[in-house]
Amino acid sequence: MSMYQFGTGVLYGRSLTNTPATPVRFGALQGVTVDIAFTTKELYSAYQFPIALGRGTGKITGKADFAQFNAQAFNDLFFGLSNPATGETKTAQSEAKTVSANIVTATNNTTYLQDLGVTLASDGTVFTRVTANSIGQQYSCNETTGVYTFNSTQNGVAVLINYTYSDASNGKKISISNQLLGNAPTFLAVFTNTFQSKQLTMVLNSCMSSKLTLATKLEDFTIPSFDFSAFADSGNNLGTLSMEE
Repeated sequence: MSMYQFGTGVLYGRSLTNTPATPVRFGALQGVTVDIAFTTKELYSAYQFPIALGRGTGKITGKADFAQFNAQAFNDLFFGLSNPATGETKTAQSEAKTVSANIVTATNNTTYLQDLGVTLASDGTVFTRVTANSIGQQYSCNETTGVYTFNSTQNGVAVLINYTYSDASNGKKISISNQLLGNAPTFLAVFTNTFQSKQLTMVLNSCMSSKLTLATKLEDFTIPSFDFSAFADSGNNLGTLSMEE
């Protein structure tokens, strides 16, 4: 019986940098592309078409589109930094407040991080931030206490505040630092697909990612794209391609 493949398959990655490494699966996989390409050199003589071809350098590149976010996967396979820490930076968007006695205090004032602006709730007018002594539609912000100070003319006015704050108990956070040139995590990649009880499996022994794309779209899910290339391991092997026919 002939062998066919259908669907996205499954892609795994396992860091070659961390020991021991926790394997990660690219969740909600939308598609995987693996390209194996060589350069060629043509030898011409008196005729229009070449009389010989020589194969030159080769490369294996891949791309995976997946919808499930995983901090461990991003860190181990792309950033290659310290393991993600517990906790996360969160954003309060358009938090409704009413100016009273010239001030507004952020709900998450005890873990407040950075001001992201103030707007008038009624029509979206943007308030201007100043250092102190605000007038009209101006405000100052103490980013240590999460307290916003307005001019007295704004008392009783409904505003929307935006800011970041920390949540030390939930989520994961990757601290992205500036690394020396040449530093990058390497990983083992395993792609497998099964259709009509017949399986195809490609193992790439050593891979490195060159690009991670996060692109949002109106009325659609965010599908990160992960680009990578394979290279020879210490034994001068690229990997294996297995199938049942």
